[in-house]
Amino acid sequence: QVQLVESGGGLVQAGESLRLSCAASGSILSINLMGWYRQAPGKQRELVATITGGDTANYADSVRGRFAISRDNAKNAVYLQMNSLKPEDTAVYYCNADGAAAQAMGAPRVFRSWGQGTQVTVSS
Repeated sequence: QVQLVESGGGLVQAGESLRLSCAASGSILSINLMGWYRQAPGKQRELVATITGGDTANYADSVRGRFAISRDNAKNAVYLQMNSLKPEDTAVYYCNADGAAAQAMGAPRVFRSWGQGTQVTVSS
């Protein structure tokens, strides 16, 4: 089983910065796409940013130029640097990863896992 654990959320004022971290653990053989999503109260979960194994990043229009996603393949980790935060960035942020994991018996299996979420609150 592959688990993702996020950290780094908190309460900040508008214009300040936060850095989220997410580490994957388990019988991981490889990780393809890693990403961050967020869900605000009463809204659907939405994509914030993704990054491929080759470090190609994709951003939602609402965060492009303010947020930066990066990953450390040796640590199976993904990060989200959030600058110039706005009240509308307030949400629970979830990390996501998909790849291949070893099994005790049989061929490797494909996984897609989510973290438990970390709260980011931006006050005006």
